[in-house]
Amino acid sequence: MIKVGITGQAGFVGTHLYNYLGLQPDVFERVPFEDVFFDQEDLLRAFVKRCDVIVHLAAMNRHPDPAVIYDTNIRLVKRLILAMEHERVTPHVLFSSSTQEERDNEYGKSKRDGRTLLEKWAQKSKASFTGMVVPNVYGPFGRPNYNSFIATFCYKLTHGEIPEVLQDGSVRLIHVGSLCQHILGKMQTRLPGEMVIEWDEVPWDFEKKVSEILALLENYKRLYFEKGIIPELGNRDEVNLFNTFRCYMDQKARFPVKLERHEDARGVFVETIRLGVGGQVSFSTTVSGVTRGNHYHTRKIERFTVIRGKARIQLRRVGTSEVLNFDLDGNEPAYVDMPVWYTHNITNTGDEELYTQFWINEWYDPEDGDTYFEKV
Repeated sequence: MIKVGITGQAGFVGTHLYNYLGLQPDVFERVPFEDVFFDQEDLLRAFVKRCDVIVHLAAMNRHPDPAVIYDTNIRLVKRLILAMEHERVTPHVLFSSSTQEERDNEYGKSKRDGRTLLEKWAQKSKASFTGMVVPNVYGPFGRPNYNSFIATFCYKLTHGEIPEVLQDGSVRLIHVGSLCQHILGKMQTRLPGEMVIEWDEVPWDFEKKVSEILALLENYKRLYFEKGIIPELGNRDEVNLFNTFRCYMDQKARFPVKLERHEDARGVFVETIRLGVGGQVSFSTTVSGVTRGNHYHTRKIERFTVIRGKARIQLRRVGTSEVLNFDLDGNEPAYVDMPVWYTHNITNTGDEELYTQFWINEWYDPEDGDTYFEKV
């Protein structure tokens, strides 16, 4: 069991990394961290003492005064080093630096100098250190106007604002899930007792111009946000972008989406989904009072459509407590789409049998099901 602590656990990457560690409870034990630890020496020392691995993500990205960014980030590194020296512990430290190291700005300098300080500590203490130089990170739940221009674009497109391209350069991007998997791999490849000091250039997922990314997101808005159509998704990177886009919508206001009924003497016809992508379509029947689901996905796109009977669909974002409740009735067929990292279920709340149609963008693979059980 590898005991892992994450400084900056509550941040964008920290939250995702904490959740990814939770997918392998037999391999990793998560050591809780709170930002206040940096201001209370006893708490910080207790934290470092418990860890086999520390992923140092805590940092300031933006501030009106650039000097505050530099001073804050260096102060956090120095306090972490001091706590480890006082406790005489040598966890494997993974430091999240940035491709901005090479730029002449205070944030880049703080990352470069912070990495140097930790590398010297590792050499002196005979500890392992991985200095990760990370490309631009994007993914679900990033803060607009802070974590990523993609977060800003997605928020604006789903909230009635118009995004604009300020600099149309080519950007190397990594999805937060890819970054987390890379970090988990680094934790596991080091042999017990092995001392490794390394500079780690984290590989990016893809490279595109800012305007090209905006064009994709505008297409998602036009097809999905406005018409409910699942757009064509040519590869895993586009699936990741689409799932990122979806997480910025107001789920409570959007769902359930009612479908149009076409009725004549023969009966009723209802179109349930329009697809620009493949996947798997299935249906289930559920008896009264029974609940299905209570699981979540990290990459899959899924739609539940109630076509007969009454149901309650519930969603809750992993790591939070708010539960979203959606009541559907087959007399007015409707659907709810499941965001990634939201555990979800469906319950037959009526007296008759419930008929539900499911669509998911991947065929089920028992070797890689991307299905994790957690009660809503």
